[in-house]
Amino acid sequence: MYVPEIKITEVKLLSDNWYQLHKFTYEYRKKDGTWETQHREAYDRGNGACILLYNPPQKTVILTRQFRLPTYVNGNTTGMMIEACAGLLDRDNAEDCIKRETEEETGYQVRDVRKLFEIYMSPGSVTETVTFFVGEYASEMKINEGGGVASEQENIEVLEFDFETAYNMIATGEIKDAKTIMLLQYAKINNLA
Repeated sequence: MYVPEIKITEVKLLSDNWYQLHKFTYEYRKKDGTWETQHREAYDRGNGACILLYNPPQKTVILTRQFRLPTYVNGNTTGMMIEACAGLLDRDNAEDCIKRETEEETGYQVRDVRKLFEIYMSPGSVTETVTFFVGEYASEMKINEGGGVASEQENIEVLEFDFETAYNMIATGEIKDAKTIMLLQYAKINNLA
């Protein structure tokens, strides 16, 4: 397997508004041994985690709905997205992050989560990795109404679906979020719900 040699020659900060956008200039040694100068931009928003909450006895899952500006400006007429609970790690490890996010967004306090995998969601332009989890929930784990953190301008609606209904929402286009689709497919393949 060929592994190219890379020499970064310049890093320019283009934006430090919400997160950081850098322009990289680098030398790339090709398979034939010649060098080529390339320029790419990379958006660094930190790493994240996501979870599918599922209830085997009831055969249900918890998802969220919230407004996502990038989808709105790219043709999603309402900007609303149905998604699995997720968040940025900030200074936490992935497991602590997803437990915190689950409580903030859904109101459920989960104790046991299981890590599935860690992936790059958009490796052509974003540095972020996302760690995927699943965790069981039950009604006695609900400690508040969820909805997100007001100081972070989160307006999150908590949704509970029959698993098959949620899974079928992929085909109907009601669920278009990649991490949610991957988690629902994982649950289907592994008979979680």
